[in-house]
Amino acid sequence: MPRGYFITFEGLDGSGKTTQIRRLATTLEAEGHTVVTLRNPGGTALGDRIRSILLDSKSEAALGPIAPAAEMALMFADRAQSIAEIVLPALAAGSIVLCDRYTDSSEAYQGGGRQLGSARVLALHNAVCGSLQPDLTLLLLPPLEASLIRARRRNHRHTQTQGTDENRFEREPDEFYHRIYDAYARIAERDAARVVTIAHDHGIEEIQQIIHHIVTQKIPAHNQQPC
Repeated sequence: MPRGYFITFEGLDGSGKTTQIRRLATTLEAEGHTVVTLRNPGGTALGDRIRSILLDSKSEAALGPIAPAAEMALMFADRAQSIAEIVLPALAAGSIVLCDRYTDSSEAYQGGGRQLGSARVLALHNAVCGSLQPDLTLLLLPPLEASLIRARRRNHRHTQTQGTDENRFEREPDEFYHRIYDAYARIAERDAARVVTIAHDHGIEEIQQIIHHIVTQKIPAHNQQPC
C-alpha cells in the first residue's frame, strides 16, 4: 500500500487554520480519501493532558511560571506521542493526515516568541521526530493585527460558552507575536519546497478553494513517486 500524505497547517491563532482543516477534510473525504485529523498539542490522552497545562491561562497560577525550555519539551512530548499513536499508523494505512500545528509551531513560538532560537528546536525535532517531516505545510499568515483580534475574541467567547480557558499564549504582548510572525516568514523562505504561504486575508470560501487547489496538485505528484 502506498504511504499516505502528511499535511500540516501552521499560523498564528486566529489565522483560520482550524476552520480550513475541517473544510479540507470534508472535501477530501467526499472525493474518496481516508482522512485523519489531529492537533498539536492534543489528540491523544497524554496530549490532551499536556494541552491543558500549556494553554490554560490558570496553569501558571497553580504550577508557577513555565520555563520556555520546559514549554518546548512538553510540546515535543505531545508530538512524540501523536506521531507514535496517530500519525505513523495513519500514514502506513495510506491515509491523508491533516495536523493542526507541528514542529514549525515550536520553531515559531518557542524558538522565535520565547527566543530559544531555531537550532535548539530543530535539534529536539531531530531527536524526537526523527526524519518525519510533513509532505506539505500550509502556512496561513494574514496580517498580524487581524489574527490577534480574532484569536482573542474567539478565546473569550469560548471561555464564556464552554467554560474552558486556552488563553495562556493570547495574554502575551504584541512583541511576542511579532517575533512569531517573523519566525514563520523565515521558515517559509528557508523551506520553500515544503511550505506554501497564504498571506492575504481572503474570505473563508476563497481560502478553501486555494487550499484545495494546492492539495489536489500535490497529492497526485506524491502518488506517482516510486515507493
